Amino acid sequence: DLIFLYNGALLTLWLSEYEGFGLPLLESMACGTPVITTSKGSIPEVIKDVAILIKNPTDSWEISQAIEKGIKDTTLREKLRKEGLKVVKMFSWEKCARETLARLLNC
Repeated sequence: DLIFLYNGALLTLWLSEYEGFGLPLLESMACGTPVITTSKGSIPEVIKDVAILIKNPTDSWEISQAIEKGIKDTTLREKLRKEGLKVVKMFSWEKCARETLARLLNC
């Protein structure tokens, strides 16, 4: 069960360079689990400034530093947790359906 895994995790590490939207990141944030992810693609647009961002997702040193920061900095982790819950509220399937329908009706 994903909710159980997200709730049991200290952090979520998501290093996809080709993520279309970042749904797993929002799922993690909805469970109050802070995210470490890449600054590439559309991810920063979706999650705003509410994550530890990695510039080079193939750089093991940068990844390890981000993980260490996420583990050791409890103040940052709590801030990301709270802000992540706010970001998630901006997205819903109902809102997506309403916006899609409105655009289709205006074609």
